[in-house]
Amino acid sequence: MLVNLVPEFIAALAAPDPLEAYHRYLDDHRPVLAAYWHNYVVDLDGPHAADVIRRALAAERRDLVTLLTDVDVAGIAEEALGRCEIQLDMDRATDLYLMVGVGGANAGELVVSGRGIAFVCLEHFTGRPNPETLGLGLAPSLLPLWIGHELAHTVRYTSPGSRSELRRIVEEANGCYDYWESGSRATLRELLVNEGLAVAAARAVAPGFDVWQYLGYGRRQYRRLRELDAFLRRVTDPEMDHRGLGYRLRYLAGGTSPSARLVSGKVIPERAGYYLGLQMVEAMVNEQGVAAALRASPAECRDADERASGVQTA
Repeated sequence: MLVNLVPEFIAALAAPDPLEAYHRYLDDHRPVLAAYWHNYVVDLDGPHAADVIRRALAAERRDLVTLLTDVDVAGIAEEALGRCEIQLDMDRATDLYLMVGVGGANAGELVVSGRGIAFVCLEHFTGRPNPETLGLGLAPSLLPLWIGHELAHTVRYTSPGSRSELRRIVEEANGCYDYWESGSRATLRELLVNEGLAVAAARAVAPGFDVWQYLGYGRRQYRRLRELDAFLRRVTDPEMDHRGLGYRLRYLAGGTSPSARLVSGKVIPERAGYYLGLQMVEAMVNEQGVAAALRASPAECRDADERASGVQTA
């Protein structure tokens, strides 16, 4: 189901007391928005939340208003959601939220009380960077790509047929997805496969873009990662069954320091794991299709990769 929170956010900005109105907005949607804040910003009840809210309310939003005037964002999202339901064989009730964030993520995935949720923050898709909102300036035409990516995660986390580690971790957390907890408990192989499959799903849902766009890279970063392909495979191979939040931050998080990305004497590009994950799942996707691949265990993806590479196993 599509849930559009943007009109409520805009109404809060126009209220006589925007801060009070914004808090009413948060209270009206607290289960989802609190999960968004916890996973991608800061804890909503923590000491820094008030400053983040004040900055968000004071930011210049003309680019967002122009986007909403010129582009049928809800129509784009509805169409993308429909394509995902077919291409990804979505078999659990799932929500797609259109919202205005506070700079913490351009899009993401959640599970709240067992229900999968994908969200996109429209301030990042206005086509022009905005330092006040931290908007990335992504083109609105990229919205279907990101919607496909995030909804793919919800399939992997909630589908009854999913054999992923992350589905088990979500179930053990009473049907809630926690970026930090899951990053600590899932193996590096699962984390990489999870992102690689989401990239492959985005390609199926929204064809026609360059591969570096599906990965969320610039051209130069993609070229650099191709140069590092053999190196990345070699240094991660002994780590694949390891667990620890540091692996998610090193290979999959943006904004990490060079020292956090130092691997065997080389500083790897941010979010290098998206590239590596796509390589790890391509054989499974080619063999079984993206919907089935989304539900595969990391070991199944490894075995498909080995079969495609001609590796003989006992």
